[in-house]
Amino acid sequence: MEKNEVIILEDRGFIKANGPDAKDFLQNIVTNDIEKVTSSTTVFSSILTPQGKYLFEFFIMRLEDGYLLECEKKSTVEIIKLLNFYKLRSKVNLIDLSEKYVAAVISLEKFKEINGSDLSKGKTTIYREDPVYIDPRNFKLGAKIISKLEKIHLTIKKLNLIIADKNKYYNKSFELGIPQSNLNKLKDKVFGIENNLDELHGIDFKKGCYIGQENTSRIKLRDKLRRRILPVKKIAGEVTENDVIKYKNIEVGKIMIDKPYSFALIKVIEPDLKEFTNIELMCGASKVKILKPEWII
Repeated sequence: MEKNEVIILEDRGFIKANGPDAKDFLQNIVTNDIEKVTSSTTVFSSILTPQGKYLFEFFIMRLEDGYLLECEKKSTVEIIKLLNFYKLRSKVNLIDLSEKYVAAVISLEKFKEINGSDLSKGKTTIYREDPVYIDPRNFKLGAKIISKLEKIHLTIKKLNLIIADKNKYYNKSFELGIPQSNLNKLKDKVFGIENNLDELHGIDFKKGCYIGQENTSRIKLRDKLRRRILPVKKIAGEVTENDVIKYKNIEVGKIMIDKPYSFALIKVIEPDLKEFTNIELMCGASKVKILKPEWII
């Protein structure tokens, strides 16, 4: 995106977690290390099932009186419900702030104007009392301002920003192989590590136990990962959820998210992914190409 562009993401939700036990509570549940979350560092993380299956993902940033989780807005209520299920006697408050905050994407160049020279992943600063952080998943997704709703347009004016089409951001995310919409279609259907949480810096393999840790570590350490979620480009026709993708009459994947951007669970070995990326494949009655993100060697 251009230096002075801003993209407002109205589909992002926010959950505040605070209370005396908030830190330990989150540390025992999420896949990343809460110890990393400070006033200057935001992390990407997730919640898995006890078997290591993917449930939800979010960013975690530090507030003066707790933590703020940024997630897909349509998942906010479900995430709060699940966290309350695990809360038991922990002294933790979970508050839906989705109607009070908004996320706005800015360029790294603009972030540098605000913060200076430090452009490390997850780097977080404050602008007009609101957190601004570099996306910890991939630098090419820029940075985000998490603003109180009533302040966002004044912030845009003060930073001399011009509002751009949100599709520009989501198109880039698709190119990078990072699904951000309709993530509920992956829920409990793929392992968290199959959804590339390891490649997107969403798992800390050195932290202690968390829900789903045993299976996740086993897959990683024993090199048992056989499939990954990858972007699928439509060449001819439409695709629908659960459509099978074939290469030389061998099933190599299945559509998991069909709209607005298509992603499939794809075999990465046997056959080797390199054999069938960027060539036309049959998907039901349609033709598609499996795209190979830059982070796949």
